[in-house]
Amino acid sequence: MAPTTVSHIDARLVAIQAENSVSIPLAIESGSRAWGFPSPDSDYDCRFVFVRSLNQYLTPWQRRDVIETPLESVFDINGWDLGKALKLMLKGNAVILEWLRSPIVYCGDEGFRAEFLDLAQRYANRDLVARHYLHLGERQRKIHFGDGAAVPQKKLFYALRPAAALRWLRLHPGEAVPPMHFPTLMDQCAPSQEVRDVIAELLERKASTRELGSSLLPASIADFLDSEFAQARTAFGTGRVQMPAAAEREAEAFFRDVVVRFAPPDVDA
Repeated sequence: MAPTTVSHIDARLVAIQAENSVSIPLAIESGSRAWGFPSPDSDYDCRFVFVRSLNQYLTPWQRRDVIETPLESVFDINGWDLGKALKLMLKGNAVILEWLRSPIVYCGDEGFRAEFLDLAQRYANRDLVARHYLHLGERQRKIHFGDGAAVPQKKLFYALRPAAALRWLRLHPGEAVPPMHFPTLMDQCAPSQEVRDVIAELLERKASTRELGSSLLPASIADFLDSEFAQARTAFGTGRVQMPAAAEREAEAFFRDVVVRFAPPDVDA
């Protein structure tokens, strides 16, 4: 990644902290660049976790739990409050899990990231994470490939990524946080060689061109998607999930500790 690009994102993050009176213990890349299948003109999708000052948490009038900034050219920069990130992690939202495993980190505290990831690996519920990916994958399959017509080939990745994550979860019992980086995910979930060859060719072309063109869904990819989604529907629980009391206790303890360590100085409301 070009140093000027990183410097621009770093400057935006510094400004966000000053303008919103927050600290940012983690800022990462969350889009196709972190997934490992960028195009030459891909946006920069920076996402961050932020911590407010102590006084802003000790009030009946809670501040917004998101910070959203206007899209600027190719820079899309937004973040979640620590509390929101923790609650969504415990609800099986895979987005925050991917943030914690992003291979591209813009800034932050490595200890914070490691502690948050450890908490997620112990308490993120596999069934809930699988539901997230199954809903995402089946929706993409229906929207882009449901009618058998030719579609932009880059759309394949929107269905392939959740399908591969579901396969990874099936093949790694007891684990709940799949790799975010798509080539790593494919290596660890070991699909057929035919599927791997098709994906490798798509990745190579996507990295070097702005337009992959359109085509019908390759039969091997269609079989892979449909098989993984069908197996996921029976491999993972669909009932109500009761959050362990220990998960809430540890998440709250982590929240309190992080606020003490990273909260910026109090400012007037």
